[in-house]
Amino acid sequence: MAKKRKIRRIQKSNAPKECFFHVEKKEPNFLDVSTLNRFLTERSKIIPRSRSGLCGKHQKKLTEEIKRARYLALIPFAVNVK
Repeated sequence: MAKKRKIRRIQKSNAPKECFFHVEKKEPNFLDVSTLNRFLTERSKIIPRSRSGLCGKHQKKLTEEIKRARYLALIPFAVNVK
């Protein structure tokens, strides 16, 4: 008897089609913590470009600004989840 294999399907997320920062006409800033938190998961991981819908330029800038905010303790590096 042959075993049936389970096929894992990759779910495509419905990422926004336009860059958030182009639409809002602003740049990522480390002091704007509420905007930075929008692009973090509940465990403080940075959301990738494929899920956030940002362009390459703004994704790179966002990553730098999140790291700068973490260094200044505006955003935690990690969240303790129990």
